[in-house]
Amino acid sequence: MTPGGGSGPMKDCEYSQISTHSSSSPMESPHKKKKSVPKRKWEVFPGRNKFFCNGRIMMARQTGVFYLTLVLILVTSGLFFAFDCPYLSEKITPAIPAIGGILFFFVMGTLLRTSFSDPGVLPRATPDEAADLERQIGNTEDIANGCSSGGYRPPPRTKEVIINGQTVKLKYCFTCKIFRPPRASHCSLCDNCVERFDHHCPWVGNCVGKRNYRFFYMFILSLSFLTVFIFAFVITHVILRSQQTGFLNALKDSPASVLEAVVCFFSVWSIVGLSGFHTYLISSNQTTNEDIKGSWSNKRGKENYNPYSYGNIFTNCCAALCGPLSPSLIDRRGFIQPDTPQLAGPSNGITMYGATQSQSNMAAATPLLQSEPSITSEELPLPGKTSLSGPCATLTLGQPTPPSSMPNLTSDSGLTDIIPLKEEHEGHQFLTPEEAPSPPGMLSSGSPIAHSRTMHVLSLASQDSLHEDSVRGLVKLSSV
Repeated sequence: MTPGGGSGPMKDCEYSQISTHSSSSPMESPHKKKKSVPKRKWEVFPGRNKFFCNGRIMMARQTGVFYLTLVLILVTSGLFFAFDCPYLSEKITPAIPAIGGILFFFVMGTLLRTSFSDPGVLPRATPDEAADLERQIGNTEDIANGCSSGGYRPPPRTKEVIINGQTVKLKYCFTCKIFRPPRASHCSLCDNCVERFDHHCPWVGNCVGKRNYRFFYMFILSLSFLTVFIFAFVITHVILRSQQTGFLNALKDSPASVLEAVVCFFSVWSIVGLSGFHTYLISSNQTTNEDIKGSWSNKRGKENYNPYSYGNIFTNCCAALCGPLSPSLIDRRGFIQPDTPQLAGPSNGITMYGATQSQSNMAAATPLLQSEPSITSEELPLPGKTSLSGPCATLTLGQPTPPSSMPNLTSDSGLTDIIPLKEEHEGHQFLTPEEAPSPPGMLSSGSPIAHSRTMHVLSLASQDSLHEDSVRGLVKLSSV
């Protein structure tokens, strides 16, 4: 096969196999290239929470007691509607199952709204924010021992703000790396800082905070009414049957009523008591966390009076139950944005190109520009040549100065020590740093790149001079 005859069909065969519609490289199969699906924020959420329905439902990780609550409400209400309501609607009024149904659906709606919603979780600090804050407050021991440079003092672990004339301390959270806002606290079970934190309720399987407190209060209040309602009409059912067939026969005829009465009797006390306690908290505009710690007093004249109270029970209740609902701050269903590239400090004399920062910021942040002295074109004037470029005007901030131990290169004597120029080499022209062409986008002569190019040209010049001397010596020896 001749080279000319075989190259044509081979080229046609190769060109026909190349797909012009594929955007992938020739070394990569287009069928093996998979599309990267962006993740949502709930998939990488740092707290101890569980998410369902693509992040729409948010709960605590410990949900066993919540399912117990759900079973107790469903079983008790189901038995009441199945065995008691038919007899009561016939003997008394059909409004009893209707009222019971309204209470049941209201209880279930508020329970699910409390359990499945964001209680007011505060987002954690980003790595940059956390590093900046830790840089300020992380060296307390070194500063106390005098290891830090002059006059720097980190901020304290608490901050103080004035709210309605009362001093309130903002504590620093070591887990979330933030200063918590007023009335916020960190839940140890969910591992989140919650705004206006009330308590963590295992019965609803979630924290109770600013965004779901009103639903929690309506849940326990409506559950109290439902429990009392079922208990009262179950007793009524048993009494009406006992008047006809006797007490024991009435219990035998409706054993479900006995189970309902027992469950309601033991739960009504705690539920009604909890409802009364939270009614007191709402009327005084306090949280369970503040009441247990004894943070504020209800009396306005005392020093630790409650700065969040409006001084009126009706206004406090309206603010807690009827105020605007704040939006969620964590955006759990949002997509994760790709990380923006950050400029890293160059190492081993390698300068990073394509940076988005200005040269002044680069000069102040790059260790190379701070530690190594640079030799500009003004510091290396060659005989008979004039400088074509002035000093770099952009590197005004953080521009290094050469140390005092460095020899002065501005004089002619210092230059001749480095480059031994001879008269017989006048015919050979060397490229100076000013004459050497530079590609577009390079740094100016005052940068470390210009310094390295200058030293490279000087080393080439000295090597060329030594080579010519050796050639002349070999010629003289051969002639002798």
